[in-house]
Amino acid sequence: MLCLGIESTAHTFSCAVIEKKGTNGKILSDVRKIYKPSEGEGIHPREASRHHAENSPQVLSECLEKACVKISDLDMVSYAAGPGLGPCLRIGAVVARSLASYYNIPIYPVNHALGHIELGKMLTGARDPLVLLVSGGHTMILAFLGKKWRVFGETLDITLGQLLDQIGRHAGFASPCGSKIEELASRSSKYEPLPYVVKGNDVSFSGLFSATKRIMPKGLESACFSLQETAFSMMGEAVERALSFTGKKEFLIVGGVAANKRLSEILQSICKRHNCKFFVSPKEYAGDCGSQISWVGLLESSKKAGAKLENTFVRQSWRIDSVEILY
Repeated sequence: MLCLGIESTAHTFSCAVIEKKGTNGKILSDVRKIYKPSEGEGIHPREASRHHAENSPQVLSECLEKACVKISDLDMVSYAAGPGLGPCLRIGAVVARSLASYYNIPIYPVNHALGHIELGKMLTGARDPLVLLVSGGHTMILAFLGKKWRVFGETLDITLGQLLDQIGRHAGFASPCGSKIEELASRSSKYEPLPYVVKGNDVSFSGLFSATKRIMPKGLESACFSLQETAFSMMGEAVERALSFTGKKEFLIVGGVAANKRLSEILQSICKRHNCKFFVSPKEYAGDCGSQISWVGLLESSKKAGAKLENTFVRQSWRIDSVEILY
């Protein structure tokens, strides 16, 4: 089975082809073009969608060429139907609908968050993990039970990815800013006290954001170090409580922030205390990419037919715990 996956939820437009044989998947190609705003600015949905529309033909063509397949060879097409930025989501959906209708191939709308998890499982070999999904759009601790991914903790306001990006933009960098914050933090070991807010098993980052802005004039490197240590420790506490509650023996980090080495260090030490196997999504596939969407489409195709074209909507808000898993 060959599936073309189309990702366009935010700053990335990506197409990927995955081949599925039995229960195994092989990424044949994954091509991306990323919208980059001006320094100090975040993603503008209209400009990002324009970027996606302008670059989609080139990305699609390059993806098929690298995979050594033609559109007529595809068994199906899947696209990120949400959650995400409306104008950006619609570009991916239009491309997918056009291909599905013209070439008469099945089409599958995919939940973007589910894509992060399932591709992470495929690439790491994790079978039944407690999952930490941390990105610009998500901060959730999840475990699978009763055909759905259940939330055992999440952010009450902004996500961890948003926290890092907003601090980066305040410092004058262009989004995404996670790697720049990590680089600056690695140059310091001076900790400035910051608000630490864990409520039950949920976290709140808005106060931490405001307080970090106030200490930035004292030194950007120490502010980034303090920010990371505080935010990642908060996530560590919530994850450790969820591990104790669920009794899971596998733990997986997915999402763009999964690429942060310091976050992995903290969570890996927690897993050792709980005799739990630690997995992290490979850096190349931690962020948004078409492979995530392609793989979920292939999994779903094993249990259900493609959607009717009139039902291929996009949903800016689409929680993963509302998605019933049939495969």
